[in-house]
Order: sequence, then C-alpha cells, then structure tokens
Amino acid sequence: MFRHYDCREDSEHTTGLEDAAAAVRRGELVVLPTDTVYGVGADAFDPEAVGRVLRAKGRGRSMPSPVLVGSADALDGLLPDVPRRARELIEAFWPGGLTLVARYSPSLTWDLGETHGTVALRMPAHPVALDLLNRTGPLAVSSANLTGQPSPQTCGDAEKMLGDTVAVYLDAGPTPADVPSSIVDITGTTPRLLRAGAISAERLRKIVPDLTESI
Repeated sequence: MFRHYDCREDSEHTTGLEDAAAAVRRGELVVLPTDTVYGVGADAFDPEAVGRVLRAKGRGRSMPSPVLVGSADALDGLLPDVPRRARELIEAFWPGGLTLVARYSPSLTWDLGETHGTVALRMPAHPVALDLLNRTGPLAVSSANLTGQPSPQTCGDAEKMLGDTVAVYLDAGPTPADVPSSIVDITGTTPRLLRAGAISAERLRKIVPDLTESI
C-alpha cells in the first residue's frame, strides 16, 4: 500500500520527505512534484530501481529516463567536463524548464536505458523536488503517467495511473504548468534544440546565439 503525504502541511512535509528518501535508498519508487508535471523517480544509480520506473510506466529501455539534480554542482560528478556554453545556459535557466543532453562520465555505474552514452539532465524549480533531491542525490525521473496517457499535473492523477507500483507520493497541489521542458543537446560543438518547451528558442539564443533547431 502506497503512502501519501500532503507537503503543503508542515506536519507532513518533513515526514514525507524523510519517508521518500528512505524509499529511494531501498530501491523503491516515489512520485514528486516539479515545475512542469508530477514525476516518478528512483535512485539513478540503482539499475533495478530505474527498471521499475520504466515498467511502472509501461515504457521500454529505448526511452530512458532523464535525471534530475538538486544543484548545478552535481554535474561535476556526472560529466567528464561541463562546456562553457552549458554553464551559461545553466546560469540563465536553472532551476527551471531546461533539460540538457550531455555525454556522461564513462566511469559512472548506472544504467538508465539505451542512452548511447548520453544523459538528459535538469534541475527543477520546485521546492519539494529540490528538498528531496538534496536528500537523495540524482534521481532518474520520468513523468508520472502510463505511456500514452496525459502527464499528470496533480498527485491524485498520478496515483490513479501508477497506484501501488509507487511507494511514496509527495503531494504539493497542482503543478504550475503542463508545458514540458525545452531540451538542448550540448554533445556537439553547436548547441541543438531537440524539443521546444518552457523556454523558447528566442530566449535560448540570447545566451547561445548559434543554437540550431532539429525539430
């Protein structure tokens, strides 16, 4: 039976975060709010737990989960180097609706799916998500819906779809927006917009004028 915490209540906020962090350490799944939609996540360094995220959604390994981090400093332990342009984008848009696709350090012992040596990274602009990430470290997080169904903006909608496949639900009320993050690939010499979303190409080009689009 899953556990539901209303993080808008002080009495449940801390207890819920502690229970969710403990669940992550046990390899279980948690649902958390972000600044876009609710996500379902697990320890990014636990391959079995990451596999549970994919199975809970009905998704295959060909659609790997992005990784959420609690601070920009976390990238230094995940990437072999952080390009200057990536740091400029991070300074401008993190925390927020920007996902960066980068090549991760080959020494990392994780299995996020068929990533071909890359990882999609984001720092969400939601206090509950950041509180949890700062307790757990990086989490593999995907939208908390069954594949093909709408991404949930409420914890209740996530519960209806995922039920007892998740150990802990952190409820912070409706999310601010259902617009997905913008995705920028920084693996090459020129930043490339893979998905338009919360941050427009025009705003991105104010930081990286040579941004190309492949959408």
